[in-house]
Amino acid sequence: MATEEGTETTSPLDEVMEGIRRELVRLVAADDRNANRYVYDALEDE
Repeated sequence: MATEEGTETTSPLDEVMEGIRRELVRLVAADDRNANRYVYDALEDE
């Protein structure tokens, strides 16, 4: 929720949702790396 000064206040729910988003991004990135390990290994070897 924005205030008149343009700063944004966050509720506890917003903080929890942000943590969940960060964890999901981390898990998806890790899964992608594992699923495409051969690509990452090939790039490291170049």
